[in-house]
Amino acid sequence: MKVLLIGATGFVGRPLVRALYQRGDSCTVISRSGRDPWRQPRVDVVQVDPAKPGAWTDHVARCDAVVNLAGERIIDPTRRWTAQRKKLLRKSRIDVTRIVARAIKESRNPPAVFLNASAIGYYGPRGDAVIDEDTGPGKDFLGELCTAWEAAAKEASDAAPVCLLRTGMVLGRGGGVLGSLLPLFKSGLGGPWGDGKQWWSWIHMTDEVGLILFALDRRLSGPLNLTAPEPVTVNEFAEALGGGLRRPSLLRAPAAMLKLALGESATALLASQRVLPTQALRAGYSFAFRSLYQALDDLL
Repeated sequence: MKVLLIGATGFVGRPLVRALYQRGDSCTVISRSGRDPWRQPRVDVVQVDPAKPGAWTDHVARCDAVVNLAGERIIDPTRRWTAQRKKLLRKSRIDVTRIVARAIKESRNPPAVFLNASAIGYYGPRGDAVIDEDTGPGKDFLGELCTAWEAAAKEASDAAPVCLLRTGMVLGRGGGVLGSLLPLFKSGLGGPWGDGKQWWSWIHMTDEVGLILFALDRRLSGPLNLTAPEPVTVNEFAEALGGGLRRPSLLRAPAAMLKLALGESATALLASQRVLPTQALRAGYSFAFRSLYQALDDLL
């Protein structure tokens, strides 16, 4: 299979490309930075800004599948959600996705499937309610952002099946949420945030990549929750991470302190989302890591 990937030099993209070439697929990576962490003959990195239409979209007609993972980091402790930051978050997702979708729609040889990144932020805060792919969008900033993001991807649906990858908190080595939390928990300064009762939907990197490959191979369409079957509360997550590191996990970060430090972006950490991967299970995907303790045992 020949796969065109946009925004694949990030936390999820790097292991995804590695998994693709290790199983014999060929990858063309469109990257603004031009970084090539793989250095493999089956991986071709094209340095270009995907937010700008150009000749790079010609690659769409030469590939069997397209995966778009482009987007600025949502939660960055050094950057508040100012009006300018929100504009960048939208532009890096919606504009790029619209360019890719248009290229697919206008291609004489469209791909067999188009996978576009999204997030469980689509659902907004839901308390204790169980969420699956049939749940409607939230009305907060992330809910509206993801709704517009997915709408841009669906512009290609007349030409190819469009699968919307609604990803939860990805647990993996070398970055992501664990990269931010491990220094605190290792030093004994970690603990829950907010009241700790909010649901936290996570996924191990192995299953994140595995589900994307699963969707590629089966040409899935529609929304697909990329979360483990057993979400946990923040209290349970902090206890499991502290226990895995054999460190106390009693220092709670109050919601007021998070809001003071992070501004509006703190709402993403404080939102309660009990998300289940209903479509993945229905399609027959077998999770390598169903429980958080199993996942942390592997990663730590």
